[in-house]
Amino acid sequence: MYRIGLVVLIFILSSCKMRENLEEEINFSRARKEMVETQIKARGITDKRVLAAMLKVERHKFVPPEIQHLAYTDQPLPIGEGQTISQPYIVALMTELLKLKGDEKVLEVGTGSGYQAAILAELCKEVYTVEILKPLAERAKKLLKKLGYKNVFVKHGDGFFGWKEHAPFDAIIVTCAPPYIPKPLIEQLAEGGRMVIPVGPEWRWQDLLVIEKIKGKIKKRKVAPVRFVPMLGKGVKER
Repeated sequence: MYRIGLVVLIFILSSCKMRENLEEEINFSRARKEMVETQIKARGITDKRVLAAMLKVERHKFVPPEIQHLAYTDQPLPIGEGQTISQPYIVALMTELLKLKGDEKVLEVGTGSGYQAAILAELCKEVYTVEILKPLAERAKKLLKKLGYKNVFVKHGDGFFGWKEHAPFDAIIVTCAPPYIPKPLIEQLAEGGRMVIPVGPEWRWQDLLVIEKIKGKIKKRKVAPVRFVPMLGKGVKER
C-alpha cells in the first residue's frame, strides 16, 4: 500500500512539473511571437525567411537561466565573460543585410552564445563561427549540437584572421567591433559576397557597414550607428 501511494505521489509531482514546463514553453512561444511582431517586423524587417528563423529559434536557450525571462525583451543581455547577446532587432537586421538564399557558406566572427549562428543555420548551407573566448566557444558548441544544428562548425580562435581553411565565404557577419575592417576577412570574402560588420572604437557609436566584393573591388555602405563589444585578439593590436 505504501509503495502504491509513493508511486501515485511521484506521478502527481511529475505531472505538475510537466505542466509547469509546458506552460513556460507556451509563454516563451508567445513572447517570441510578440518579439517578432513588435521589435522586428514593426521596424521594417521584411525578409520572410529571416522572420521565420527569428520565430523558430528559441532565444531563451542562449542566455543564462536566471535571465531567461528577459530573453525576448528589446535589449542585449549578458552571457558571461564580459560579452552580450545582441538585441533581437540587430540580429534580424544584420541577418537580412546578408541577403541569404539558402546555399551559402557563411563565416561568423564572434560566436558568443551561439544564437546568431543558430539563426544563420536556418538560412544557409553551412556556418563557420569563430569565438576568441574559449568558455563561450565550448558552451556554444555544446548547445548548438544539443539543439541539432549539424551545419554549424565552431572554432576557438582569433576571428580577426577568419577561418582560412574554409574560405572563400559567400557571406561574413561580424558580431564584435574592430576599429577597422580586418584585411583577412576581406581576402576570405568570395567574389560577389557580402560582409556585415560594425566598425569603430569602443568608446563611441560604431558604423554598421555592408561590404560587397565586386570584380575584386570593395564597395562599402553605412547602414546605421550601433554599439557592439570590441573585437579582441592579437590581430587588432598588431596594426
